[in-house]
Amino acid sequence: MQFRTVACLPVLTGAWRHRGGGLARSTHALQFAALDMDSVLRPDVYAPGARVLNMRDLGRDLCDTTLTPPVKALMVYGANPVVTMPNQNRTIAGLRRDDLFTVVHDLFVTETARFADYVLPATSQIEHLDLSPAWGHLYLALNRPAIAPRGESLCNTEFFRQLARALGRTEPWLFDSDEAMLRQALASGHPWLEGITYERLWDEGHVRLQRPADWRPFARGGFPTRSGKAELYSEPLREQGLDPLPAGNMPTGTGLQLITGKALHFLNSGYSHIERHRARAGALFIELHADDARQRGVTSGALVRVWSDAGEVEAVCQVSERVRPGVAWMPFGGLADGGGGARSVNALTAEEPTDWGGGSGYYDTFVDVAVADVPPHRAL
Repeated sequence: MQFRTVACLPVLTGAWRHRGGGLARSTHALQFAALDMDSVLRPDVYAPGARVLNMRDLGRDLCDTTLTPPVKALMVYGANPVVTMPNQNRTIAGLRRDDLFTVVHDLFVTETARFADYVLPATSQIEHLDLSPAWGHLYLALNRPAIAPRGESLCNTEFFRQLARALGRTEPWLFDSDEAMLRQALASGHPWLEGITYERLWDEGHVRLQRPADWRPFARGGFPTRSGKAELYSEPLREQGLDPLPAGNMPTGTGLQLITGKALHFLNSGYSHIERHRARAGALFIELHADDARQRGVTSGALVRVWSDAGEVEAVCQVSERVRPGVAWMPFGGLADGGGGARSVNALTAEEPTDWGGGSGYYDTFVDVAVADVPPHRAL
């Protein structure tokens, strides 16, 4: 709801009519809309009634003794849930189950891989073929391998092709090559992909979607709504039982509302294994407004204990004018030694769903802060 409310601002001001008018969540959504993703994801072969569990609830589901049937095997690829999923402590508790068989396919020994029964080597970006939609522009890029896979490393898709073969599966779509899948995705017939072929991408590296330089999709094409207009009142939302009008529904709680942001030296949890990146990022820290720091008797540079209903971490306090009173800010991806292994900011968050979908309400977390009961010079 907060995102929708903010998205209504360029509608109210009329900025959506202009280039750069601020009404685009992400350009990669446009690229995925043009590609034939069904040919790759194959929703037509999903087994009817198959159970689906939300990754957000990984820790809760692994620890749920009433789940029938229980999760007995876990395959992790392209993810590091120990750091990136909410309720880190519960996720770790679930991964420590003796009866859980866990395989991690990764390039590095991540925090999650430390709990795996098997860690299998994955390729890096320079070793495999891939198609890369963009987050902030309209170019599709082909990731061409620069070197052959090192050692026994496999890309994710080849790993699953080999697994399917070992399991005796015979469905032909399970064995499509990476090139075949990319060709299928590009063959959607969408006008934005006109003239963009696998061969052209291989030769040129990247090609812009077939859109004019001064492309303003809503100004000239209308909105993808029933009325074709920007709807401040949404009947489809009302039919779903949601507020049809933008609303400023803010989470409530006691203490400080925790906000996290991207860290300069990490990409989510990526690169956190590199010592020089961790050294440059420094110790995990929390920023507080001077009023909140004064009320809690903490000062800049002090080692503090940050806790919520889900857990706690230790961090270095930074008194800052960047945050408002009542708000605390911590970087996402930074790690602290929690006395039993690295802890991230997600030791503080819970698996609470958002108001509109399957994501997690990370910013609905409230924390409090106090001076840690350890000497302030202790290394983190």
